[in-house]
Amino acid sequence: MKIQAIKTRIFKPAEKLLPFIESYVSAIQEKTILVVTSKIVALSEGRIVKKFNEKTKLAIIKRESDFILPTKFVYLTIKDGVIMANAGIDESNANGQIILLPKDSFKAANEIRNYFRKKYQLKNFGVLLTDSRCLPLRAGIVGVALGYAGFKGLKDYRRRRDIFNRPFKYSRVDVADSLATAAVLCMGEGDEKQPLAVITDAPVQYTNRTNKHELKIDIREDLYGPMFKAIGKKK
Repeated sequence: MKIQAIKTRIFKPAEKLLPFIESYVSAIQEKTILVVTSKIVALSEGRIVKKFNEKTKLAIIKRESDFILPTKFVYLTIKDGVIMANAGIDESNANGQIILLPKDSFKAANEIRNYFRKKYQLKNFGVLLTDSRCLPLRAGIVGVALGYAGFKGLKDYRRRRDIFNRPFKYSRVDVADSLATAAVLCMGEGDEKQPLAVITDAPVQYTNRTNKHELKIDIREDLYGPMFKAIGKKK
């Protein structure tokens, strides 16, 4: 698998997204995944707050969250089935503004995919929208797939056997978040100005139908469910 991060100029709020991408991605081949950071998608949708204070910031976090719990550093939230800090709102590289997450990341990924798939007459082509998140008890951030289209985000091993012919009972691979982490590592989180990337030769199964719920787990079935229950629901 190869990942090529693409350096660009700074994306402007309310700018048209597809022409911007097209100006830096001149050609797309079969079996390619186009990676787009969610921040420029959100900017293209006007998902920004220019003037804010801590009170309005908290109100936005509450509005954007399905679950919220104050911690020492941030508000721990659940949004769109993903645990993240502050409902994903971001002040980094925002020029004094708050940038929210895209309205519907899966819809945005599908629209990008449809445009370039038709333009380049592609059959096997995917789009991945990325952000970053922290993992419990781990320093640093990793990538996360907020939305994707054109490939299966989950690989199921439960009908297979391991190298000693033992059947897998629980093993599934989170393909989408694994790709997002690899891409975010190459794209950077600072002043690299690389909001786009192209992944080739990825070990994925391409598809025209994306199941946006395939990575979500009911909290009652989640491995960490007992921990969440101990915390209790708090909104």
